[in-house]
Amino acid sequence: METDAITALLHEVAADVITPRFRALADGEVDEKNPGDLVTVADREAEVLLTAALQAAYPDAVVLGEEAHAADPRVMHRYRDAAHAFTVDPVDGTRNFVHGSPDHAVMVAELRDGAVVRSWIYQPQWAATYVAERGSGAFCNAVRLTAAPTPPDPASWRGVTSRWPWVREQGDGLAPLEITWACCGVDYPRLLSGEADYVLYRGLKPWDHAPGSLLVTEAGGAAAHLDGAPYQPRDEVIGPLVVARDAATVDVVLERLAAAEWLRG
Repeated sequence: METDAITALLHEVAADVITPRFRALADGEVDEKNPGDLVTVADREAEVLLTAALQAAYPDAVVLGEEAHAADPRVMHRYRDAAHAFTVDPVDGTRNFVHGSPDHAVMVAELRDGAVVRSWIYQPQWAATYVAERGSGAFCNAVRLTAAPTPPDPASWRGVTSRWPWVREQGDGLAPLEITWACCGVDYPRLLSGEADYVLYRGLKPWDHAPGSLLVTEAGGAAAHLDGAPYQPRDEVIGPLVVARDAATVDVVLERLAAAEWLRG
């Protein structure tokens, strides 16, 4: 499928089964996969539609959907072994969606031999479509993205994290961490726009990070583990992961977090 065709697919699926449920979920349309881990009828229906379209276009590809993985974790092994794969997050930020926040997204990433080659993040309530292609750049609504410059003084940097126990913790000379927008499909674009200077993650599910990692790197940014190794979407490593708008910022944050015992908790 051409890149524009997959973009149109995300728009169509969101219009058909996600947006009609926004602030209109009926009783019985929200469940818990695990305590506190919500899933809705919109998540399930959107993933079925996205997966079916991708599988029809690429019969030999492995499609790793968040809800498919919840039903059968063995799909992760097939994904890690696949020469060609897709990740699908039908409603990223489900808790936000359930509580009526516009900060949710539909995300897809395509991988060849373990590397993300194309990615899509669609924020239906913000009418924002982010597309990245390896070697060709990152775009929002067809306008090329360039990462905003990071301020020179690390003490002024705004760091955000999706992990509540890390909120208000800090690295050497860095300001206390704040909470993210609780949605990777919003976090990564807002990092690029300058609303945060770096993001610190612990959970590294491929459907959460494969799309945004390509978006950020194609706009000039970087994502790395504590040992400095770049993020790879087939990593079995559990975070921490530092993401920033340039590699120099990532290096400074890693250096200043080196002695942070709270990161190991």
